[in-house]
Amino acid sequence: MSVRKGAAYALIGTVCVLSLLPGCTKEPAAPTGRSDAANRGAPAPGPRETPADPTPVDVIPGVGALTRAHVPDGTGQALVVSGASLDANEATVVLYERDATDRWRPTAGPWPAHNALRGWTDSHMVGDLRSPIGVFRIGDAGGRLPDPGARLPYDHDEAYVVQGTGFVGEPLEGSFDYVVAIDYNRVPGTTPLDRSRPLGAEKGGGVWIHVDHGGPTQACISLDREVMPRLLRALDPAKDPVVVMGPRDVLAR
Repeated sequence: MSVRKGAAYALIGTVCVLSLLPGCTKEPAAPTGRSDAANRGAPAPGPRETPADPTPVDVIPGVGALTRAHVPDGTGQALVVSGASLDANEATVVLYERDATDRWRPTAGPWPAHNALRGWTDSHMVGDLRSPIGVFRIGDAGGRLPDPGARLPYDHDEAYVVQGTGFVGEPLEGSFDYVVAIDYNRVPGTTPLDRSRPLGAEKGGGVWIHVDHGGPTQACISLDREVMPRLLRALDPAKDPVVVMGPRDVLAR
């Protein structure tokens, strides 16, 4: 499977910093294990894996017309991350897929998640400790652990490492065992470790979905360790997946 170089789709973006370095990443060594594992098996069943109501709907619940306008017409998967308020650092995540009748169906979740310590923003600058509000393409993955069967191109590399403690004293080790890059201020089609910042360093970068460490992030979205391999097996590059993320009242506009 070739790695696509398409443009990112976004309203706004930010940085995910969990260490002393800008962004979620270290300065990368040469990638060692990038794989293009297309058409792997579907996620294994487990807790919170099957939505309570998989009934198809014409529009994604909670996503209003202004937000929908930023979802590309060709998108067949949308990972919706919704927070309770602008300042909330906990969120709920549901994966939706478009079916053959052009209707949306929840296929995984709801899952609990963390976002940035101070909540959300639609105008990020480095260090504000807020997650971006917007619609972003997701097309590249990686991690310290081997490929769990990802459909997205997966970069297996020991450079996915973080140390220290989070905002509530929790250890950060293992947070980057699995990651999905969010296409804000990065070059799509590259390893998540790539440090290119097309919008400039002051706009941040390294915005990821990664393993939850038990507390808020500096801007990333984090999901339970058991969920991340399932998400990696579910996201299908043929469906042009995006993440739709922000406070519920903003997403509903």
